[in-house]
Amino acid sequence: MTDHSGVIRTARRSPLVLGLAAAVLAASMVPAGGVPPTAPATTALATTEPTGPDALQRPFALPGHVERDANGALFVGEGESRFALRVNLLTTSGRLIRENQGLLPYVADVGPVTVDGSYYEVRISSDDRTVTPDRLGAMREILAHPDDWPQEQVDQARDLLPTLESRYEQTRRDEQQIVIRFARTAPNTLVGAVTALQDDTTVFLEAAPPWGEPSSYRVTDRGIRASSPGLDDPDLTGHFALTPTRRPDSGASYASVSDLVAGMQGGDAAPGSAAAALRYTLDEDETITFTSTVSDAPASAEASTAATGQAGQGAILAALARARARADAGTLSGSGPAGRSATAMRTAMGLNANYDERFRQRFLVWGWGRGGAENDTIFTGWDSAWDAIIALTVDPELAQEHERDLFDAGGPRYDQLHSGPMHAYAVKRIYSATGDLDLVREAYPALADFIDRLPEWDVNGDGLLEAPYDADPSKVGNHLGLDDLPSYWSANRVPKDGGSGDERDNTDLTDVALTSYYALMAQTMAELADALGRDADAQRYGALFHDVKRAVNETLWNEERGMYLDRHLDGRWGDVVTGTVFYPLFGGVATDERARRTVRENLLDPEQFWGEYAVPSISRAGAEYCANGLEAPNASSSYRYYAGWNQENSCEQWRGAVWPPMNATIYDGLKRYGLDEAAGGLAARSTAMWLDTWDRNGQFPEYFDPEPGQTINASAVDSAWRYYTWSNVMPLMSVHELVAEDPWGTPGSVTFGSLVLEGRNTVDDVRVGGRTYAATVSPDGTELRQDGRQVFRAVGARVVVRDFVATDRRACFEVNAEAPARLQFFPVRGAPHRTTVDAGRTELCL
Repeated sequence: MTDHSGVIRTARRSPLVLGLAAAVLAASMVPAGGVPPTAPATTALATTEPTGPDALQRPFALPGHVERDANGALFVGEGESRFALRVNLLTTSGRLIRENQGLLPYVADVGPVTVDGSYYEVRISSDDRTVTPDRLGAMREILAHPDDWPQEQVDQARDLLPTLESRYEQTRRDEQQIVIRFARTAPNTLVGAVTALQDDTTVFLEAAPPWGEPSSYRVTDRGIRASSPGLDDPDLTGHFALTPTRRPDSGASYASVSDLVAGMQGGDAAPGSAAAALRYTLDEDETITFTSTVSDAPASAEASTAATGQAGQGAILAALARARARADAGTLSGSGPAGRSATAMRTAMGLNANYDERFRQRFLVWGWGRGGAENDTIFTGWDSAWDAIIALTVDPELAQEHERDLFDAGGPRYDQLHSGPMHAYAVKRIYSATGDLDLVREAYPALADFIDRLPEWDVNGDGLLEAPYDADPSKVGNHLGLDDLPSYWSANRVPKDGGSGDERDNTDLTDVALTSYYALMAQTMAELADALGRDADAQRYGALFHDVKRAVNETLWNEERGMYLDRHLDGRWGDVVTGTVFYPLFGGVATDERARRTVRENLLDPEQFWGEYAVPSISRAGAEYCANGLEAPNASSSYRYYAGWNQENSCEQWRGAVWPPMNATIYDGLKRYGLDEAAGGLAARSTAMWLDTWDRNGQFPEYFDPEPGQTINASAVDSAWRYYTWSNVMPLMSVHELVAEDPWGTPGSVTFGSLVLEGRNTVDDVRVGGRTYAATVSPDGTELRQDGRQVFRAVGARVVVRDFVATDRRACFEVNAEAPARLQFFPVRGAPHRTTVDAGRTELCL
């Protein structure tokens, strides 16, 4: 059933399988424009069950969701009135750890977090982790072995180490930490707690407009009260109430947010009604609790918080404990060596979930770190396509909102020429898993315009695309988000003749990666056109795919090296081998034989791309590998790629680092071609790297080391982008080894099972096609549950099942078994259906 030919997948399926798939997809259809109504808000302290999209039925309250504010919550009332609550830490040195860029370095730990807001927990520290034991260790290693290091690094270490050691010790002595917890007790109500981990810890409970909305805040004898007119309906006024269970040491309201910040730091501040804060000084292990709510009337807000306030701190703590205990219930979670990454991935995605105040829906910020205002709205490049694909496994409704937000914001950006292909791929996967045809309708015009512009990069009219020109060596790969990838350094400028208005010139370098994306988009557009009943478009895009595939195999296959490779128009081959040589599998243009050969001879070769840490962005055999600051690796087992203070790693950027989206692109290509052993090996390696950084540093970074030997930042290269959403494709691969929607299968189908993952791994609450799936995968057997009921079991050998579609009476699928295996399908009524399959691939219905 695995289809590499480019024929529209459903065209060759049996009527039975198509009927099963149609039933599954119909069950998953969502109503146009929204979600089912939410039950009325209550003031009970029983925490809410996961609610998915109901969270955005006004009024609602969600922890986080104000860009890069990990320490607070967002409240939105009827008519779109808005309020923000923050918990701020004032350090002993007078630094206010509050929001946005000032907060990020101080997030010490995260989780558990649920995407739907039912529970949220973070730990904030006064230590920004700029100076760490590992960084000090690098300085000490240089001074201990000065003959092994350049004199410049020795001098730097000698100058910096005393100051850095003193700074580190002072930071340790002065460190203060707080733990912030939220739980939803009703759609519009959060209870919360703040616990100090050291004596003399000063915290503020702040209430302010999240995006400068006109509003009024005041401190009362019961806490903070606020009101704000609805932005969509000014006749509707929202009311916010923050009610702590203990009186603050002091409180005040201020004339502006600037005055608020100055007042919290002890400076001059004008009184007023633009924002307010309550101050508390806590001892070690002391906790304050509170209730916060948004409503359409002051009386409702008062009644909601009064019930909780009268219940007291004990009731709030009990509600928080219950919410934490069931944080994994009804939402993505897992167990086992790789399966546990599902739970961590859900927490990471929950941290990066945001609210778009322009379009009134959720999206995922692309990354927290160096970025500024661009993180406050959805990023319309390729990053956010992977973000949507991750969200599809974590919370399908979030994936739908995220991708809809992108098209509301204008669609994929054209300077990244793969953003169109990737967002087409994301829309296709969301449609296949949810049946959201409205999203396809909304996205289709922008995607059609995008693909129609791409031929302007075909210089000689052969159907293959050449890379655009950029004179800056650090940006030569920007058209594909590949920044400084050296494979583009040899491209020669070719003046553009005509085109769509894009000002970039062409080059003479036929780009195997760009062409693979072009093919992917052509086939994906054919499938989306087919879903919309646009038969002529489907045929046109299908023909384009086949033309590109033929041209790729005629021109870009290097028989001697056994790989698809960039090539100059004069016939010369590209001289730098990168991970993009495997992209033709993702694009579906590789032949089966060539796909197997290039994986066997190149990907799985530890001298090039394989190893404990994989896949490096440049072949390890290349001269440019990890040469961004060092001519050769250091003679050190722990600081092999250390390049100096604040430089740290010679594998920076696309000079050898492992990039999550490159790994995911290669993984999806391997799965497309049924190369399950290689795919499972890549999933296991990717997940292990991600978990190493998560377990040790509580971070999910932008990119990773290409091999062990650099202890700074655990397995991560970069420390600036500590919370980068696409990082989560690393554990996503293992989750997809367990169970996921099948991107290459029938819409509504799932794939599950692994030939490689070690130990017993489980994953729960993966939603596809209107069903909820859970899987248990181990060397002893593979089991799948659908809506809480076991539907499949395989024993006797490891198996990978594809294109699995089941009704109450039977299931159809493809199975790849490593050895003879015994299979069972469990219908709703009657005896199990049993069969035995031989090693290899078998298509069957049970």
